[in-house]
Order: sequence, then structure tokens, then C-alpha cells
Amino acid sequence: MLKRSLFYKLSPKYRFFVRKLYFSPVDFYEGITGKREKYIPKKGDIFIGPGDFKQKGQDQLSLLKTYIALKPNDKVLDIGSGMGRTAIHLTKYLNADATYDGFDVVKKGVNWCQKTISKDFSNFKFQFVPLNNDLYNQYEGKAENFKFPYQDNLFDKSFLFSVFTHMRVNEIDNYLKEIHRVLKIDGMCLATFFIYRKNEDLSKFPGFKFPYEKEGYRLLDEKVQGANIALEYSFLEKMIQDAGLEIEQHIVGFWRDFSLDRKDRDFQDVLILKKK
Repeated sequence: MLKRSLFYKLSPKYRFFVRKLYFSPVDFYEGITGKREKYIPKKGDIFIGPGDFKQKGQDQLSLLKTYIALKPNDKVLDIGSGMGRTAIHLTKYLNADATYDGFDVVKKGVNWCQKTISKDFSNFKFQFVPLNNDLYNQYEGKAENFKFPYQDNLFDKSFLFSVFTHMRVNEIDNYLKEIHRVLKIDGMCLATFFIYRKNEDLSKFPGFKFPYEKEGYRLLDEKVQGANIALEYSFLEKMIQDAGLEIEQHIVGFWRDFSLDRKDRDFQDVLILKKK
């Protein structure tokens, strides 16, 4: 936690620089030995969380197939496409009749995906959107009133891995409404959150403790509110319902209990949402 706290004290620009510097020996070695696979970015460029990049992407594809019945010919929206961690595995699963659209607020991630993935797979499209997030950038665009650059009722499936956990409440509220707008009727969305129930003692959880309590949510770091947020279940449920979506399933994450079976489970809580 101390290392994370010190990391958050850096500006977004220097957070990227420190990570790149830290992993530069490994990236140099993999570069000269040819050990890095074509669709795997340099470790120093990855900004989307810890863990094995390739394995995590495979696990995410498995969750999509298991919980929202992702089909090879679906029209798919990836909200927070990052460095293409899920997309690289979708290139092997989605067929030529499918479409993949992804967008992200970190430009270098979108650039890498366009140059590496879109170059080889013409039905995979990535867009950069300059929206402010105090963990990743200092742009002026506001996610709370951002309209997704897609038409109504377009997508069969949508997903967000570790996106809502890095947003403010009013931004989450807007994104839920936009998800409803762009999904087809009966369209499905898989989204991850940190969720707790009223009166739960988070200090006993083995994962994040979220010490700063607000009305309906808790923060990991009060000064970097885009760092990590946990939402109280009934508070989140109302936002989801107000957006016109329904909760189909809640799969508890092992952030709250490390002894849980990790098969078909994520570190964060998974919610399956449906547009009725």
C-alpha cells in the first residue's frame, strides 16, 4: 500500500515514466532476444494493472464467453480498451462477420492497438477520447457528459474490465446510460466493480480497504479519486436501474476473499447487465 500511495502522488506523466524506467531492462532484453510476442506490448508501456498480460486477457475472454454468451459474429464494444489485452484474444475468436470497437482515454494505448491490431484485423477499430482521469491524464474532457461515438442500438455485447473502478460516481452514471443507449434490446454487458454491502467492515478484507467513506461509495485515495472506488450495492443498483439496465448476475470477486475458487471469477466483482 505504501508503494501504491507513493505512486499516486506522482503526476500521470511521471507515473508512466517511472513504470517505463522500472521495466526498461526487461523490455530491452526481450527486444534483442525476440522473446516478446507480436501482440504483446512492452511491459513498461502497460498501464492497465498487474498480472500476466496474456493470461489475464485469456481469462477475460473466458468470462465473456461464460457470462454473456459472447458469439463469434457479435458486434462488440470494449469500453476502456487499454493496450488491447482482451482485444488480442478476440482476434482469434470473433469472425469476419463480427465487429469490434474499442475506445480509451490513454492515447498511447490506442495508438499501439491501431498500429498492431487494426493493421492486421480490419474489423477491429480503436478510438482515442481525450477525457480527464486523474490517474491517467490531465485532459479537460468530462466523462460525466461524454456521448459514446456510436449510434443507438448498435452492439450485441459490451464489456468494461477495471474501468468503473477508476471513475467518479457521476461519470459511472453517465456511462451506464450510454451503455443502455448503444446496446441492442436484450444486449448484454459485463462490467467489473468493487462492491460492498452496507455496514460491511472493509478493513477485514484481504484486498483493498477503501478507508475514505462517502455517501454510497468509498475511496482508496482521497486525493486521486480516479484511483480506485468501491460502490455500495444498493446505491449502484439504483444507478443501473435508472439507466434502464437490469442486473442479471453478480459474481463476487476474490479481492474480498482470497480463498474463493478463482475459476470463472475476477479479482473485482463482476456484474452482468442486460438491456430489456
